[in-house]
Amino acid sequence: MTSWTEGYVADIGYTHGFYRELTPAFLSLAALVRGQSGPAVDQPLQICELGCGQGFSMNLLAAANPHLRFHATDFNPSQIAGARALAGEAGVGNVSFYDTAFAAFADEPGLPEAFDIIALHGIYSWISPKNRQAIVDFIRRKLKVGGLVYLSYNALPGWASGMPLRRLFVERAGSTSGAIGPRIEEALAFTSRLKDLNAGFFRTNPGTGARFDRIKVQNRNYLAHEYFNRDWTPFYFADVADELGAAKLSYVGSAALLETIDAINLTPDQQALLAEIGDAAQRETVKDFIFNQQFRRDVFVKGPLPLQPRSAQERWLDQRFVLSARRDDVPLTVRGFLGEGKLQSEVYDPLLDGLSNGPKTVRDLVADPAVGRLGWARLTQALTVLVGSAHAQPCLPVKDEGKRVKSAKIFNQAVASRARNDGELQYLASPVTGGGVSVNRFQQIFLGALWSGKKTPAEWVDATWAILSGQGQRLLKEGKPLETEADTRAELTSQAEAFAEKQLPVLKTLGIA
Repeated sequence: MTSWTEGYVADIGYTHGFYRELTPAFLSLAALVRGQSGPAVDQPLQICELGCGQGFSMNLLAAANPHLRFHATDFNPSQIAGARALAGEAGVGNVSFYDTAFAAFADEPGLPEAFDIIALHGIYSWISPKNRQAIVDFIRRKLKVGGLVYLSYNALPGWASGMPLRRLFVERAGSTSGAIGPRIEEALAFTSRLKDLNAGFFRTNPGTGARFDRIKVQNRNYLAHEYFNRDWTPFYFADVADELGAAKLSYVGSAALLETIDAINLTPDQQALLAEIGDAAQRETVKDFIFNQQFRRDVFVKGPLPLQPRSAQERWLDQRFVLSARRDDVPLTVRGFLGEGKLQSEVYDPLLDGLSNGPKTVRDLVADPAVGRLGWARLTQALTVLVGSAHAQPCLPVKDEGKRVKSAKIFNQAVASRARNDGELQYLASPVTGGGVSVNRFQQIFLGALWSGKKTPAEWVDATWAILSGQGQRLLKEGKPLETEADTRAELTSQAEAFAEKQLPVLKTLGIA
């Protein structure tokens, strides 16, 4: 009898992550950065995620974008049950979850005729060739002309030295039976012993030892799904582009926006070499050799429609942006493949000052002479850098923001209510950006207290202590549990005051607090 899991790890759940690249407004900007027409995110779009895991990203995005319709499938029925439960708690009515296999999903009765966006995060490298073909067939049948596809995958050549390490994990874990958790621990322990015995593989591939040291401290749920599935394939970009070509897809660009900025990633000689290559797929492959790329985040389109310069400029001018950090906390540095680079204060200070009081369109920003003098190329590149480094986010239009505030608030209250028991859900929905914002467990509890009428950090600490003490939980500081109530309250007070000063103003700007 063939297992419904098809070799995929199913006895340990995937993490409850949020992936910014799935955000419709973000994907639309990624297309605009490349001069490509993207979906109008203020229209009633149809969006699909294939392999949604726990479904947290789709639930959050549906709450933050109540004017859009979301559909998502995952092979694991337990994860789909959890996704539906959260949707019910949070009153999210514009998302549907399915446990339908990729090969049958196109014929699912509840789906629309076609989608504006189809997204796959962390799926393509971890499934069989048969399932990859089913995905390509689904995209061919269900993506609208002009629609976008986002997919991420493990890339070559960056994974070349890591492939034997992953094979060792799988071989060792497969030598015994039982739950995957203990088998992961045994495989990691065995690999650690081998490394300590000065095995030639680690000696001649020194980067692999450092890679293993990072792996062995990572979340075990993540490791199970990243390394221990039967199917696991890193790809050269050209091979992925070739497979997706059967669905009439063309490459738009990377959703890792910082990678689109040559100045922080490529030397002048490297830029000159790439400029000699006329074939786009070969150029991306050569760039991956320069970067030693390990993970790609690619955006494709069915029917590219390059924007005329004037149309592109008008779309930029109408695009809103917002800071997702305090103005004073945004560093004038950025890290690319060439290392850390300094940002020109004469370029970035006027932009950051302009965004310091809330969302602004580019049209609003250029009304400031200091911004207007930057010139179009420097202005758009600077905004791309700020978004790529996650210090700023593209926003949805002001229209219908009130409806988004109501929908997102119900979702955020449901998530914060769960924070009373655990810290599994680490993001809240922003009705301003239509995306997610990282907010940890205690910050969510502080918000819950604020929403219930408790205005001061001291009151938030009282509420948090009541939860922790009632559950017999202890707070960790520097990896060690705090033993006394006084020590716990002191640490909570420090966190609450920092939250009030730094995070809360940003959350208010993002429409969350």
